[in-house]
Amino acid sequence: MQDDPKTLVSTDWLAAHLKDPDLRVIDASWHMPATGRDARAEYMVAHVPSARFFDIDAISDSRSELPHMAPPTELFISRMRAMGIGDGHQVVVYDNSDVRSAARVWWTFRLMGKTDVAVLDGGFAKWQAEGRAVEDMPPMLRDRHITVQRQAGLVRDVTQVAAASKLADHEIIDARSSERFRGEAPEPRPGLRSGHIPGSKNIPHGRLFNADGTMRDEAGLRAEFEAAGVDLSMPAITTCGSGVTAAVLSLALERLGHRRHSLYDGSWTEWGSFPDLNIATGDA
Repeated sequence: MQDDPKTLVSTDWLAAHLKDPDLRVIDASWHMPATGRDARAEYMVAHVPSARFFDIDAISDSRSELPHMAPPTELFISRMRAMGIGDGHQVVVYDNSDVRSAARVWWTFRLMGKTDVAVLDGGFAKWQAEGRAVEDMPPMLRDRHITVQRQAGLVRDVTQVAAASKLADHEIIDARSSERFRGEAPEPRPGLRSGHIPGSKNIPHGRLFNADGTMRDEAGLRAEFEAAGVDLSMPAITTCGSGVTAAVLSLALERLGHRRHSLYDGSWTEWGSFPDLNIATGDA
């Protein structure tokens, strides 16, 4: 894998740069409620040295009834300043999660116009497996000034996605499991219909990773998108259950040099709750 401080870096890269004064490391672990795992508690037991904890649920839009919607600009600024993350910093985000939640925080930074941010390839599991240093104390934090410029084109709402579905002028790509996509498995959140957005394609996010948890190379990623019938020359909208694994698809598209992608933040939690929105089942 070729290290790219704007998308994906290796554990070797992070180890080599860990003491750089302008590097900031973020633990962005998040778990589905049914797992019973506490990401913050796990962070307090062990994390990459100097890593700050990014709470995806807390740093979100509390005005929305939908889970962990993208935070308002002002909230993002205040939380990043308090975490000592600011202008001129190279950010590396990692997780220890089955849903690869680091990609969601990578996308959030991109949404705020911050591009010097990368996901740690293989995450905390690979870092630990290699016997690298960990800490159990959070770092001392000092406020740091940060300026942001929200990139509205990176996010889509339900009205925009409904239009894209009807007009078929975007590739809508769903990161959920094939069973959930086809409507054969119930949704983990109660009250949601089963199925998918009409016209969308399915790439379960786990298919984009190797056995060791690292992301597949460019040829492997491209093969998965093509196998799903995705036309990479078209603009893309990524979606999933609640906007977390959709960001894995967004990261993969960025690795492939695809620049016209956006994320449906409400995802199936929103779409599946509206009885007047059409759904499709099976592979259609």
